[in-house]
Amino acid sequence: MSMSKSRRGARGKRLTFLSGDAGPFGELGSTESRPTLLKNRGRPSGGGARLRRAEPEISLPPSRLLAHVDGMGKRREARERAVQFLFQHDLNPPDDLEAALEQFWESQRAAAIAEEKGKATWGQRLELPPPTADEAAMRLFAEPLIRGALEHREESDELIRKYSKNWDLPRIAAVDRNILRLAIFEMLHRDDIPPVVSINEAVDIAKRFSTQDSGKFVNGILDSVRAELLRPAREGTC
Repeated sequence: MSMSKSRRGARGKRLTFLSGDAGPFGELGSTESRPTLLKNRGRPSGGGARLRRAEPEISLPPSRLLAHVDGMGKRREARERAVQFLFQHDLNPPDDLEAALEQFWESQRAAAIAEEKGKATWGQRLELPPPTADEAAMRLFAEPLIRGALEHREESDELIRKYSKNWDLPRIAAVDRNILRLAIFEMLHRDDIPPVVSINEAVDIAKRFSTQDSGKFVNGILDSVRAELLRPAREGTC
């Protein structure tokens, strides 16, 4: 039996944390899942940290990719998908990144279409139509962020360790850890995105995916990283 924990995602959609379900990278409820702190209750406060097993998967709701959304809405949702993939990759690294990405995007589209048209009957394969313009735009923005965050993960982790003060990286909640990795990659390597945009998006996503405390935690680390940047915080090269 799966245990679930739901929160509201962007534009009021429900975000569900599942335990014991299989995802694109295999059985995510296995003993390979690493422990992370209980959000809000697991932060160290004098005594030892209280640990629990990491939530094996962020199962975002069917994304309604076919609905019309404005540019910022697309980018927010694309970042949410990037965080979902990074989270799953963190807990269960795939052998083949390209295949994992293809499976991930297909699963997102299948979930959205199933919500619109209903699930396929037993034994019937759900035929996926070609990607819509909105789906293509979301993947076009999200996938370079995913690849970049993975490529520069060690660099990002070094900064997280530097500014997280008395926190070992594995003890930081996996959701927060991957939100930070994504935002730090943007700040250091995506000159087209103003650093304040990366920070604000990361904080909002942390609040929605985790807790208000996670938002403050993410904001504190990213603000310290921003102070080291040699480019304007509110400007990007378009």
